[in-house]
Amino acid sequence: MRISCQNRVLLLLVLIALVAAALPFVNYAPNRLVSGESRQLWQIWAFPPALLLLIPLGLAGLSLLPGRAALAITLLVSQLLFIALLWSGGKAASFLAQTGSPLARTSPGSGLWLWLAVTLLICSDAIRRLTPGSAWRWLLNAQIWILPVALLWSGELDSLSLMKEYFNRQDVFDSALTQHLILLFGTLLPGLLLGVPVGLWCWRHPRRQTRVFTVLNIIQTIPSVALFGLLIAPLAGLVKHFPWLSSWGIGGTGLTPALIALVLYALLPLVRGVVAGMQQVAAEVMESAAAMGMSPAQRFWKVQLPLALPVLLRSLRVVTVQTVGMAVVAALIGAGGFGSLVFQGLLSSALDLVLLGVIPVIALAVVVDALFSLWIALLGGETHD
Repeated sequence: MRISCQNRVLLLLVLIALVAAALPFVNYAPNRLVSGESRQLWQIWAFPPALLLLIPLGLAGLSLLPGRAALAITLLVSQLLFIALLWSGGKAASFLAQTGSPLARTSPGSGLWLWLAVTLLICSDAIRRLTPGSAWRWLLNAQIWILPVALLWSGELDSLSLMKEYFNRQDVFDSALTQHLILLFGTLLPGLLLGVPVGLWCWRHPRRQTRVFTVLNIIQTIPSVALFGLLIAPLAGLVKHFPWLSSWGIGGTGLTPALIALVLYALLPLVRGVVAGMQQVAAEVMESAAAMGMSPAQRFWKVQLPLALPVLLRSLRVVTVQTVGMAVVAALIGAGGFGSLVFQGLLSSALDLVLLGVIPVIALAVVVDALFSLWIALLGGETHD
């Protein structure tokens, strides 16, 4: 009897998990300045290393089974494994802190990071195969984080070096979060106020689209650091001739050039999204609306805009996630945000400080993307990925 693999993605991820089992689980350092040494999971709690192979082998066995029941078990096992890995990392840090110096730092090792990534990928693949509905996928993905967030809030992970870094710099972290959100919303609002009218104008005048998109494409191809730098000189000169602008917070460095650059980068996807959304409304639908006696304004607000909204939201989703990431680079010109933590950590070779800036950016991008996915799914504009 021939047994075929039903889930090759799961089998590949299991092979990666086997590699993760051989990598360091945590890194232990006597203090913040020393690089420290690697510790395997079985070195912290004495048990045979072969026991680590049981879970990957079990998941490999599930990859051979067909049906939704195997997928549901795969999701359950990988989710429990993800939670157990987080809890084990926190417990390992607590145990090493009790046996060593109070200044000791325990950080997740490459094996733990890889294990966590693999389990999340297994969960995501199982959810994708289980249900085609975007709303249900969103709920299944969201519930994965309930217990990990509970672990974080309960203090089970407080002994990890990343959490110690957070507690030492909580005020700086809160300020960086505020600045990052200011950059995000300060980009989205002007971007919408400019991008939507320009997109509607391009849609109504198709001959002008080529010129507009050429200019926006050129802006998009300029590296972010270069564009930030190009804005410093003209803004500094503007403030020099009109000193009263500095009282409004306008300057060659800081928030102003960062917002201008981020808004310029946001225009291309927004304008394209508006044009594509309006163009995908069928002419027959508009003719039917006109036959019902609707005025042009009624057809726009009650027919065209609702039908084009899912496409517009996808464009806004791209812009939002893009802005969250690019705002990190804006710290180079004094705009603040999580980028200031990242670059400060790089300059001082402090990995925990770098992660303290990087992980919230990733989390913010994922949360924003998930919220837009839910919004689009509820509108019925996305049934399949």
